Amino acid sequence: MSFGGIRLLLISRLGHYHEPQTGLALIWKDENVARELEAALSAAKEAGEVLRKGFGWQHSVRYKGEVDLVTEVDEQAEQVIREILLGAFPAFGMLAEEGGALVGEEDARWIVDPLDGTTNYAHGLPILCVSIALERAGEVVLGVVHDPIREEAYVAERGGGATLNGEPIRVSDTEELIQALIATGFPYDRPKIPEALKLFGRFAAITRGMRRLGSTALDLCYVASGRLDGYYERGIWSWDIAAGGLILEEAGGKVTDYRGGMLDLEGREIVASNGRLHSAMTRLTGEDVRGW
Repeated sequence: MSFGGIRLLLISRLGHYHEPQTGLALIWKDENVARELEAALSAAKEAGEVLRKGFGWQHSVRYKGEVDLVTEVDEQAEQVIREILLGAFPAFGMLAEEGGALVGEEDARWIVDPLDGTTNYAHGLPILCVSIALERAGEVVLGVVHDPIREEAYVAERGGGATLNGEPIRVSDTEELIQALIATGFPYDRPKIPEALKLFGRFAAITRGMRRLGSTALDLCYVASGRLDGYYERGIWSWDIAAGGLILEEAGGKVTDYRGGMLDLEGREIVASNGRLHSAMTRLTGEDVRGW
């Protein structure tokens, strides 16, 4: 059996083999892979199954803001992830979109978005994913982004490159914005939308095309795999960008804040590119003086 093009074994937490229908932990068949990666893959797979099985059905929706949605499936998927990751590493902390922060005993925490693309999901639009990152001593060292609809798994370990379904990926070689396909997103905070639209217009005037897909983690992975050439957005959260940002860096790309400085996961903004376009992108984003 495989997940994301990777050979897997189905094992329980006690280490015994089980049939696939048990839904227990999925482990890479590679003795050199860290246990943290094994757990992250298992959690992403199991949460993805929750999302896939519920996709297309009507869901109970509540609002975290005027248009910011959360469904019962977000919460179910997060619970699955929490049980697997904290069951395997009980001393680790966790920052999750729906459950908030859990302080651990070690200087390590999981950063989790159980459903990145909730609005798409609620509308039956199949652009969504599970995003799981591991941060140690303030540095993201592991990222897994799983799209259960397309059955695509993006994986990266710091210093180890990035893969899509087990195959290495690299960013595009696009060198000019006029040849570039760029993605962005718009804030849930309505008063901030006019400025975001002005920046969108400046990009639209000098690029091949602009896209708004509704899933930050997938936007970053699409830049990593060359489907997009760049992405920028303000108003995002650390769980949106932690895994995808590492995957993009390991695929040869670059991530910074709006002015080209070091990316801060808590900074609520990101510019991501294939590297070649980065200075041109930050010249535009750097003119956007809004704060968050």
